[in-house]
Amino acid sequence: MTHAERYTRVAIILHWLIALGVLAQIAFGWWMLEIPKSPPGMRAYWFNIHKSIGLTLGMLILLRVVWRFTHGAPPLPDHIPGWQRIAAKASHFLMYACMIIMPVSGYLGSSFTKYPIKYFGYTLPHWGWESAAYKEICSQVHYITVIVFMALIAIHFAAAVKHMMARDGVIRRMWR
Repeated sequence: MTHAERYTRVAIILHWLIALGVLAQIAFGWWMLEIPKSPPGMRAYWFNIHKSIGLTLGMLILLRVVWRFTHGAPPLPDHIPGWQRIAAKASHFLMYACMIIMPVSGYLGSSFTKYPIKYFGYTLPHWGWESAAYKEICSQVHYITVIVFMALIAIHFAAAVKHMMARDGVIRRMWR
């Protein structure tokens, strides 16, 4: 397989790094919902870790988006049906949208509280204001996006397994 038929090394590394990070972050987020609000501080500690990882992933995702727009995807093999090409484009677009909406909605939701946003212990400038209504809207967007994203990840994984089993050349574009 030629380099023109594969993603670039940077795209492959970012794909797998972000994939692992996002899966871990989603699991971490679900676990955090079970943390009791008392004693004070414990929940805040884990939420700040979640925010820090989310901001880091958000920066990696932005780098991935820039890389993707400046280094196009390799073409799918000619034998891939048109409906699968359309499904691949649509699902990738929706996955990128979720990867952008999740950290932005999480950050904005945190900006509409009285609590500071900490990035691995360092307090970031607080530009928002306290608004329970805006916080709730952002929290709902964040939650719904996570649900949609988990469904898209399942579809993406199922498609990858299908192409791996078919040995049709699609997986080799993103795998060594």
